[in-house]
Amino acid sequence: MSQSKKIVNEILVELFNDILQIEEQTIKEGVISDLSITEIHTIEEIGMYTKRTMSEVAQDLKITVGTLTTAINKLIKKGYVERSRIEEDRRVVLIGLTKKGKLAYRLHEKFHDDMVSNSIETLTDEEEKILISALNKINKFLRKKYKLE
Repeated sequence: MSQSKKIVNEILVELFNDILQIEEQTIKEGVISDLSITEIHTIEEIGMYTKRTMSEVAQDLKITVGTLTTAINKLIKKGYVERSRIEEDRRVVLIGLTKKGKLAYRLHEKFHDDMVSNSIETLTDEEEKILISALNKINKFLRKKYKLE
């Protein structure tokens, strides 16, 4: 492996692990300390403003509806999510965020916004454009190579 490839690999692995660790630490120390990373990402996928079907959310998270049901049951017990059914078709289960869930969503969104803002604030406009271009190329390559949606 060339030196450049080794460096890029080390940076990507370290960056991924650091972001995950920072995210976990921020959650544990914050108002939403009773949530796991998986739970906060489930809340994020449900979304802020609309109710969504269990099937839609499971598909977007790339998990089974059964796995999502287990996660949603925990989030309901914790008061972050509410479940309802459509009157016309009682088989369709809708999930949405409670007031507490919306707060968790906003706090997590702010975490990401602050992290990105602080990360790029020292970059020049040109460096920022180069970073965005490079990250887009890496992302497109990975999605294509590993058939990610």
